[in-house]
Amino acid sequence: MQKSSIILLMLMSACFAPQEDETGTFYQPIGFPEVNFPATNDYSAKRVELGKTLFFDQSLSLNHQVSCASCHLQEIAFTDAAALSKLGVTKKPLLRHTPALINMAWAENGLFWDGGAKNLESLVFAPLTHQDEMGANLVDVENYVNENKKYQKAFKEAYGVEKIKSQYVAKAIAQYVRTIVSDQSKYDSVRRGVAVFTEIESKGYQLFIKNCSTCHTEPLMADNQFHNNGLDSVFTNAEEEGIFQGRFRITHDTLDLGKYKTPTLRNVALTAPYMHDGRFETLEEVLDHYSGGVKYSNTLDSLLYNAHLVGITLTETDKQALLSFLNSLTDFHFINNSQYRN
Repeated sequence: MQKSSIILLMLMSACFAPQEDETGTFYQPIGFPEVNFPATNDYSAKRVELGKTLFFDQSLSLNHQVSCASCHLQEIAFTDAAALSKLGVTKKPLLRHTPALINMAWAENGLFWDGGAKNLESLVFAPLTHQDEMGANLVDVENYVNENKKYQKAFKEAYGVEKIKSQYVAKAIAQYVRTIVSDQSKYDSVRRGVAVFTEIESKGYQLFIKNCSTCHTEPLMADNQFHNNGLDSVFTNAEEEGIFQGRFRITHDTLDLGKYKTPTLRNVALTAPYMHDGRFETLEEVLDHYSGGVKYSNTLDSLLYNAHLVGITLTETDKQALLSFLNSLTDFHFINNSQYRN
């Protein structure tokens, strides 16, 4: 994207409404589905603020040096720019790429790449306790927050509890993560009728509608489903509990081999590298994969093959147009929004 375009988008983003209105009501973007908060963790501004503090608190981790924010950096759309992160307490590489935290309030049908977490509340426990991520012992976490006077007061005000259990720590963090909303890119301005695509962006959008939108469904740019997009043709993986077998690891259904949850394309220009294992360093490599690198297997998504072709036909001109459109999904307000900072 050219420098002048970036400056224009930054100026435009400054004119948008904040991610939470002045009354503390959850910000519901126009055109997005309604958010249904869990009955046991309904929205409140105090819970969000508490969750934000916990999200940035390194003392929750085993060595008091790693927080949720260590691997989810706002300036790169809450990712960490690593194929397999080594930012955890042990510094060992993780087995999967850190997903971006974008519009998680609308993430349904299971979370993580294989859908192994039911919701955000349950998801929080995995990075919090994983030996190579935050490595926390839940008893130690509970002792820490119960002995902290500021947390005692905050949990009492937010959840009405005197004795803080780990489930409330997870609930509060989930509250904050649900408020991380991106809906103010140039693409969104076009949707709202206050901007127009350039000629090349418009061509890219049409190519997106034709080739990508079934899985990357508007306006969330994700369908909350699992797909095999042809990264591999063999899925043997006995040594790591099926971690590289996709959705099959959870369902044990052979029809789910190699299927992973569709990531959102919002802010995709900021969230490199790509795929569940971070194997592609650039968007150009991603498009090369779809146009000439798709591997056939029995569970390959039917949208990626027919009797005559595996993959998607894209010329070099098509790829440049698609890249221009994908750049229009960058939300500068989102990555600079002070409400997300500690």
